[in-house]
Amino acid sequence: MLTTVPFVPPVTSDQSFLREQARTQRFTLGAPKEFRVAPDGSRLLFLRAESGYDRRHSLWSLDLGTGAETKVVDAAALLPGEEELPPEERARRERVRETSGGVVGYAVDDAHTVAAFTVSGTLYTVDLPAGEVTLRVDGAVVDPRPAPTGTHVAYVRDRRLRVLDLATGANRALVDEEGDDIAWGLAEFVAAEEMGRTRGYWWSPDGRTLLVERSDRAGVPKWSIADPANPGTPPQTVAYPAAGEANVDVSLALLGLDGSRVDVRRGDWEYLVAVHWSAGGPPLLAVQPRDQRRLEVHAVDTTDGSTTLLHAETDPDWVEIVAGVPAWTDDGRLVWVSAADGGYRLVVDGTPVTEPGLQVRSVLHVGSEVLFSASADDPTQIHVYRTAGDGVQRLSDVDGVHIGGGTAAVTVLSSWSMEHSGLEVSVLRDGAPVAKVASDTVDPGLVPNITWLTVGERRLRAALLLPTGYRAEDGPLPVLLDPYGGPHAQRVLRSRNAFLTSQWLADQGFAVLVVDGRGTPGRGPAWEKEIAGGRLAEVTLADQVDALHAVAAERPELDLSRVAIRGWSYGGYLAALAVLRRPDVFSAAVAGAPVTDWSLYDTHYTERYLGRPRDEPEAYRRNSLLADAAELRRPLLLVHGLADDNVFVAHALRLSAALLAAGRAHTFLPLVGATHMTPQAEEVAENLMRLQVEWLRRELEVVR
Repeated sequence: MLTTVPFVPPVTSDQSFLREQARTQRFTLGAPKEFRVAPDGSRLLFLRAESGYDRRHSLWSLDLGTGAETKVVDAAALLPGEEELPPEERARRERVRETSGGVVGYAVDDAHTVAAFTVSGTLYTVDLPAGEVTLRVDGAVVDPRPAPTGTHVAYVRDRRLRVLDLATGANRALVDEEGDDIAWGLAEFVAAEEMGRTRGYWWSPDGRTLLVERSDRAGVPKWSIADPANPGTPPQTVAYPAAGEANVDVSLALLGLDGSRVDVRRGDWEYLVAVHWSAGGPPLLAVQPRDQRRLEVHAVDTTDGSTTLLHAETDPDWVEIVAGVPAWTDDGRLVWVSAADGGYRLVVDGTPVTEPGLQVRSVLHVGSEVLFSASADDPTQIHVYRTAGDGVQRLSDVDGVHIGGGTAAVTVLSSWSMEHSGLEVSVLRDGAPVAKVASDTVDPGLVPNITWLTVGERRLRAALLLPTGYRAEDGPLPVLLDPYGGPHAQRVLRSRNAFLTSQWLADQGFAVLVVDGRGTPGRGPAWEKEIAGGRLAEVTLADQVDALHAVAAERPELDLSRVAIRGWSYGGYLAALAVLRRPDVFSAAVAGAPVTDWSLYDTHYTERYLGRPRDEPEAYRRNSLLADAAELRRPLLLVHGLADDNVFVAHALRLSAALLAAGRAHTFLPLVGATHMTPQAEEVAENLMRLQVEWLRRELEVVR
C-alpha cells in the first residue's frame, strides 16, 4: 500500500526575504525612472536612488555620447531627515502609489536649461548646464512646472496656482478666490485615481498663458478618516464622490501672466479626462459624460474660450481611457486611440496605423513620430513600438514587460523579464542601442518555479508556482489562488519580479495559481467588456473557478480538497466573494482592503460597470458582499487599513457587522495608520505576511 506523505517545505530564510522586500519597496529601489531626453538628443535626465535600500531619489544626467553619469541633485544633501509633506502632496502620492522620497518628480523647460522639483514640499530649481541648485519657495509646494521658455515656474500652494518669475523673484497667485472647497491647478480625486490624470494645469507653448483646472468640491459628500489608535487626533475630512453622489465640479480657464482670464466654455460633460497643449495645435480636451459611453476630443480657442469638436468615440457600455491621447504631432496631426475591429488601434490624422491584432496599451510620446506600448498575440508581454513613416517598428526585442520613455527618436527601454531579476534599462537612437542606464536594485535571491498556462475554452492566461525543490512524488499540495482579477490590472506578466511574493508563498508549502480573467487588460475591448451589464462578480469569480478546475484536471499536484484564495483591493473583494458564493470550491480566504458594498466606492469606477445606484439597484445588490453574509461557511480573514482614503475601512466594518449579525464567525485585522497601499513599515509588512501564512496553514491543516 502506497502512503502519500504531505510535502514539507524546506527551511528557508523567510525573514530575510520578507524584510528585504519591505526594505527595498518590492525590489524597486535603485531602479532609474522618469526619463527626459534633451532636445538635441545629447543627454538623458532621470531619477534614481543611491542604492536598492535608499528611499531618496536624486536627479541624474547621462551623457549619451560618453556614457558618463552625473548627479545633478543630491537628495541626501537636501533631505537629511524625514519628509514633511503638504496634504495635497500626500494625496497625490497615494493616488500614484508613490512610496519613495527625495526627488519623486521633476519638470523641465523645452530647452532643458532649468528643472523644477520639490523635496519635502520645498520648491527648488536647478540650472542644468551649471548644475546649480536654488531654493525658491520654502514648504507646502505641489507640482512645480517651468514654463516652456524657462522664465517662470508655476506651482500649487494652499490649493491655489502661483507663478514665480525666476529673474525677479516676483511670486503671485494667478487667481484670488476665497473658499476652502475651491482649488486651482489640482487634479480632483477621481481624475487621479481612476483616469490617470494627475495634473491640474498646462503651460502654453510660448510660456505666456496657462490652462488651469478650477475644481469645486462643495457639493461632494464629506467623509471622515479617524485615527482610533490616537483618539486625541482630529479626524481627517475628505470629499469623496461615492457612487450615485455628486462629483467635484470641474471647469477650465486660460490665465495669462499679464493678468488676463478667459473661461473655457463648459460643454455637457462630467469628466475632464485629459488635456494636451503643444506647439502642434490649440489646446485639446478629452471629456466624457457621466455614463462614460462617449469620449469627445475638443480644441479650445484661446481667444474666447470656445471649443470645437474634433472627434468622438461612442460605445454602448463605456469608452475606455487610453493614457497619452489625444495629442498633436509636431506637424499638427491629431493622434488618438480607437476601439475598432476588435482591438485598440492607434489613429493618426484619421488613419489607423496599427493592425487590429495589436492592442495599444498607452501612448508614451508624440513628436514627429509616435512612441507607444502594446501587446500582440500574447497578453502576458508588453512591448514598445514607434511609428516610422507609414509603418510601425517594434523597439523591444526580448520577451518580457517593457516600459518606454523619451521619444521615438531617442527611446529609453525599461525591461522586466523572466530571464533576470530587477530592471534593465537601455537607450536606443533610431532603434539602435547606444547606452545603458545603471540599475541598482537588490537581487531578491528568489527564482520563480513557474509554469505558464493557457486554460479552458476562454484560454485564460495563468501562472502556476510550485515550491522550490518540489517533486511530483512529494504528493499533492494545498492550493492558494493569488489574483487581482479585476479591470485595469494584470498579474500574469512575463516578469520575474511580478511573481516574487507568489513564489515565497509557494515555498511555504502551497501550489500558487495566478489567473487573469475576463475584464483584465491586454486582450481587447470585447474581452474587457465581458463584465459589462453589472456582471463584475459573476464573471470574475467564474473565471477563477474555471481556471482552477482546468489546471487541476491536468496537474495532480493540486489538492482540490484544500483551496484558499487571497487578494488585495479588487483581489480582496474577489477573495471574500469566493468563500461566500463558492464554499464548495474554496476552503478559506484572506481579503485585504476589499470593496464590500459598491455604493461606498467612487463614481467613475463603479458607475462604469454597474450604472448609478438609483437606476440599477439590482446590479448593486448582486455585486455586494453584504447580502451574502449569512451564507459564510468557510474561514474568512478581513484585513483593512484604518487610514484608507480609496476603499474606506467602512467596507470591511460593514461586512464584519453583517457577518456578526448573521452569527458567522470571522477574523478582522485592522491596520493602524495604513492606507490603501500595503503597509510600508518593514516589521509590519513582514509580520502581516507571516500572519496570513500561519492563518492559512491552520485553516487548511497544512503540515509544517
